[in-house]
Amino acid sequence: MAGFFVVFEGGDGVGKTTQIDRLADALRGGGSDVVVTREPGGTDLGRELRQAIMHGGHVAPRAEALLYAADRAHHIATKVRPALERGAVVVQDRYMDSSIVYQGGARGLGDEVERISLWATEGLLPDLTVLLDMEPAAGRMDRELDRVERETGEHKSLIREAFVARASLAPERYVVVDAAQTIDEVAADVRAAVSAALEAAGMPGLPVDGLGVEPWGTP
Repeated sequence: MAGFFVVFEGGDGVGKTTQIDRLADALRGGGSDVVVTREPGGTDLGRELRQAIMHGGHVAPRAEALLYAADRAHHIATKVRPALERGAVVVQDRYMDSSIVYQGGARGLGDEVERISLWATEGLLPDLTVLLDMEPAAGRMDRELDRVERETGEHKSLIREAFVARASLAPERYVVVDAAQTIDEVAADVRAAVSAALEAAGMPGLPVDGLGVEPWGTP
């Protein structure tokens, strides 16, 4: 595909929304066609599923995993792949790592969650995953928790460890950024990593502000 797919992952309250907005503005300022999206909720169907999963009543863990997979299959087929095929940079809030960590790990469903996600997406993986990492107690939550966050809150430390473990499996596709820094410092690290990844893919990079990290791996 001609485009570039970057995903933001991390525990609750690490600042994904803020950093996605910062990165999208920088990319647009550089002339890129940018699509910002999220899972669940990146399509009309996804918004309905998001409401049911995150703000409704109890959902059995296996049903929850399948609802996420259904949203993901539709989202990738109708929004992400078409954007990548026309050469856009897709910046996404959460993808299959979140399902693997939350449903596979915190919900105890195991490796089946990853297999379902790969099937649903026809194996589409991000070009770069930005993992915003910080101690769970330091998370900056400025909103009411949704159902999934409430039910998995006791597993925050394990969730953090699981995300870092995922990044270690494919360091060429992940960058781990210290999200406990100031917002500007985190944004500078993200820009440096994304710029390096874009250039490695043969696309224009970004001007880099502030402190940087190694292009791949942990800061």
